[in-house]
Amino acid sequence: MAFSRESALDVAKVLSESLPYIQRFAGKTLVIKYGGNAMTDETLQAGFARDIVLMKAIGINPIVVHGGGPQIGDMLAKLNIESKFINGMRVTDTATMDVVEMILGGQVNKEIVNLICEAGGKAIGITGKDSRFIKAKKLFVKQQVEGASAPEQVDIGHVGEVASVDTKFLKLFESSDLIPVIAPIGVDEEGHAYNINADLVAGKVAEAVGAEKLMLLTNISGVQDKQGNVLTGLSTAQVDALIADGTIYGGMLPKISCALSAVNSGVTSAHIIDGRVPHATLLEIFTDTGVGTLISNTKASV
Repeated sequence: MAFSRESALDVAKVLSESLPYIQRFAGKTLVIKYGGNAMTDETLQAGFARDIVLMKAIGINPIVVHGGGPQIGDMLAKLNIESKFINGMRVTDTATMDVVEMILGGQVNKEIVNLICEAGGKAIGITGKDSRFIKAKKLFVKQQVEGASAPEQVDIGHVGEVASVDTKFLKLFESSDLIPVIAPIGVDEEGHAYNINADLVAGKVAEAVGAEKLMLLTNISGVQDKQGNVLTGLSTAQVDALIADGTIYGGMLPKISCALSAVNSGVTSAHIIDGRVPHATLLEIFTDTGVGTLISNTKASV
């Protein structure tokens, strides 16, 4: 590819700007939750895979955790299995769980592994059932039933939350050239499989391995104030205040809660970034401006 002098200077400027970030993050672990448009648009898919391979090549240890809700829904529809949700959570009976494992642990996971390998990296697809490294426990949700004085606890089947993460298993990948790609499926002490929210798995994995960064790819530009402006850098105290005054609400709350938990548990910073932007992960890590919202326990982070 031929560059004009001006284009070449722009490239050199970007590379130069990234140097202190590369030096800072070499040897560090980054956990990236991959989902949204970045996971369905072919151009964004290829860019994401190259970004992950580049991270590994310069000494960063990326761990990818992925979702797959739309793909699960599509397969359930093809099999004439009705999708039911309670408070936004998929009711997961045994038949649905079989589909979840097939799509998350099989189709989607292997597609991501293949993308990374096509970009020149070496990836390995795993679920929490492998070596039982993600221990799960059943998640109950509360639902207000008409006529009841208080919300009732509802069993929604094979839906879980993270009980523990085996860090020894994940540490094996740090000293290798393999990039782990994790499907968010956990297993309990009896061997029962559970579907777990991918953001939650990414956050708990980041906490367990002491990650430098947790990055959550979304389909929005980041956390916004009431005027619609993206808030690029926030402390945990500022986030708490934005939740209290109603600025952060609805569907953003679970992601924010995940990010807060990670940062409060020792992860240096959490990022909610716009996965619709090409190479969003690299832009957030290696440039001064970034493409989303950074949350940290310090007044200044990169």
